[in-house]
Amino acid sequence: MPIYAPAPPAALLTPEGNPALSDWSMTAGKVHLNHGSYGAVPRAAQERQLQLKAQMDANPCTWFMGQAATLAGTRTGIAAFLRVPAEDMALVINASAGVTAVYNSLPFTEGAEIVTTDHTYGAVLEGAKRIARRHNGRVAVAEVPLDADAALVVELVMAEVNERTALIVIDQITSATARAFPVAEIAKAAAECGVPVLVDGAHAPGVLANPVPDFEGFWVGNLHKFACAPRGTAALVARGPFRHHLTPLIDSWGFPHVFPESFDHVGTQDITSWMAATASFETIEERYGWDNFRSYATSLGDYAQGLVAGAFTALTGEDASVDVGMPVDPLRLVRLPRGLAESHEDSHAVRAMISDRFDFETAITTFGGAGYLRLSTHLYNTPADYEAFAERAVPALVELARPR
Repeated sequence: MPIYAPAPPAALLTPEGNPALSDWSMTAGKVHLNHGSYGAVPRAAQERQLQLKAQMDANPCTWFMGQAATLAGTRTGIAAFLRVPAEDMALVINASAGVTAVYNSLPFTEGAEIVTTDHTYGAVLEGAKRIARRHNGRVAVAEVPLDADAALVVELVMAEVNERTALIVIDQITSATARAFPVAEIAKAAAECGVPVLVDGAHAPGVLANPVPDFEGFWVGNLHKFACAPRGTAALVARGPFRHHLTPLIDSWGFPHVFPESFDHVGTQDITSWMAATASFETIEERYGWDNFRSYATSLGDYAQGLVAGAFTALTGEDASVDVGMPVDPLRLVRLPRGLAESHEDSHAVRAMISDRFDFETAITTFGGAGYLRLSTHLYNTPADYEAFAERAVPALVELARPR
């Protein structure tokens, strides 16, 4: 059952004619196929952050005394990239911090239930369980098949909603399974029941031109992943009546204010990553174009997925392709051979082996007792990266999976 990859796109070059990778400072000798986990910061944004750090350390008193006012302007620039009003958005260190702020702020009652899915990011799920335990409630987990379409996802999630449901937590793009969920449709259905929704959009900025759906509720997104901002940069968007409940994770001098101004007072936290974020957005727009990134990521993802899945299939005789129902352009899933990475712990061991022995940085995930290779594509990736993986790493992984 051969799998045929489409023709590869031409690798991208800088305006000066160099490989796009030269705009990043990635380790030479490593092939980076896992942008979706920790991102990669362009050199221009790194340089901007270093300049800002030098200003901070040159006069800390002036810097920190004016930090809240600086953050108000910083929020405006980041909000423009996300295409949301600045007054609807606060900055946090990562999506999990935004999720936790929502969990800690909402007025849950005794016996409150939180609805989510079996695709939910582990830390987000554990936070929901913590809140449920505190209020003697429970977390209802909708089991969503990998190949479920939008209508089925909405049906399965809403089937878990009842009169005790206090919050629905739904991924916009799932981490372990690299698929999209119909968050706007779920938010609409939830609104009819009077249930607030928290959308985990950790992977959405950069991947989607309009990453924040138009609904009343909460959205969190990481800017250090596909949007390439310095790490520790994320956004929390809140609309509707529940936004006034939101308070920062740490009590500081923002207490006289409400969301989002209350989140602008962060004490001695180093906010240079937030301030340098727009340098990443602007660098990619000026040198490549965000629309061009999304087009290239899609074409390269099609090629990479077909090529690598085909290589596994040819060696095992088992179909390595995966139907994820609602695919995501720069994140692709390939099924690993049976017996490989079938638990969360094993997935880490397989990832480490691939890095140590073959110099490929990858994401190995587990869902439903099966192991998967999650491929990422970004501007600096080339068809040759995935060709090398198919040639060097795939045979070793097939061999590793064979019974001894």
